[in-house]
Amino acid sequence: MSDFDVVIIGAGAAGIATAAGLLRRQKTLSIAIIDGSEAHYYQPGWTMVGGGVFDPAVTARATAQVIPKGVKWIRAHVTRFMPQKNTVVLADKSLVTYQQLVVCPGLKLDWDAVAGLPEALGKNGVTSNYRFDLAPYTWQLANSLRRGKAIFTQPPMPIKCAGAPQKAMYLTADRFKRRGVLSNIDIEFCNAGGVLFGVADYVPALMTYVEKYGAALSFNHNLVAIDGAAQKAWFAVTDGKKTKEVEKSFDMIHVCPPQTAPDFIKKSPLADAAGWVDVDHETLRHTKYENIFGLGDATCTPNAKTAAAARKQAPVVATNIVHAMGKSSHKAVYDGYGSCPLTVERGRIVLAEFGYGGKIIPTFPTWLVQGLVATRRSWFLKSRILPWVYWNLMLRGIEWFANPILRSSK
Repeated sequence: MSDFDVVIIGAGAAGIATAAGLLRRQKTLSIAIIDGSEAHYYQPGWTMVGGGVFDPAVTARATAQVIPKGVKWIRAHVTRFMPQKNTVVLADKSLVTYQQLVVCPGLKLDWDAVAGLPEALGKNGVTSNYRFDLAPYTWQLANSLRRGKAIFTQPPMPIKCAGAPQKAMYLTADRFKRRGVLSNIDIEFCNAGGVLFGVADYVPALMTYVEKYGAALSFNHNLVAIDGAAQKAWFAVTDGKKTKEVEKSFDMIHVCPPQTAPDFIKKSPLADAAGWVDVDHETLRHTKYENIFGLGDATCTPNAKTAAAARKQAPVVATNIVHAMGKSSHKAVYDGYGSCPLTVERGRIVLAEFGYGGKIIPTFPTWLVQGLVATRRSWFLKSRILPWVYWNLMLRGIEWFANPILRSSK
């Protein structure tokens, strides 16, 4: 049995940033991160890989490279929680105990939820930027398709980075346009939801590009099955209270898979009715267990599930853990901030930044970055600045532009 002051489940963006932030606040803490993955990915970069902007290699590093110095990395997977005993159980049945627990394992990409999808991926025009190994195939298709039908899908919410499915569409369409084949290709965005983007303020700018590329918007269309070899896809289409199945042929299809909380979270005592880690939306503390916190994609918080959200959540959790351990007089709150840089063409981005309830929360003044229109400055931010911030600041606990909102506990 191993015992630590803080145990963190997940070595993704949320887990590494939280560990680094804790050590910057209390260097003497004994911290362990539990994660069986040998690779750590900058997942926001996969859209850019699919658009031919980034090389895949720049989005990946060995997990060992990003674990903060002084943190114990346990190369394993958690299978069970025993919160009454401050213990987690690993796949090999060994136990790890803690004073404070942080749960941030990310979410599950449920490829199997679409019949025929796992075996269809990576050939016959079936691709997805949601996988490291498939994003280059998106770029390959953008450069090889000369005519026909290109479909882009979005499943029911919540999903990781809600703008990513349409970002793939915009960058691919932009490539078609630059190659001079756009007029020969029918583009369709099949969205299981009823709106293009959840924050209405950004829709006008996005619609400019939908019209520019001649893309058809098909709402309430949920992908349920695919036959890659036959290049056919089937959608459950809801009209009012009625649902029917519609078949569509394609020459290229970019699929965003359905997404859920990981299975070991869904069946645990930490989960809410929908399977997500049940935390207070502001403090990110578990609603039942006071020494457990959650952040990142696996929580129930109604914010955009993005790396930008984790960047703001990690300092909140680090601050509140230090407070819970009696080492600080301040608590922190999370305002639901999330950011979605919508890559509408190569060289321009609509920078969507918003919090709970769709409230717009810009990081920069409008004279510097205009969030409601597509700008080159936002593209520079996404393509040059944010990757550097991720690797060199966020994962090292340096919280520039991410300082938490503090409240005195006195």
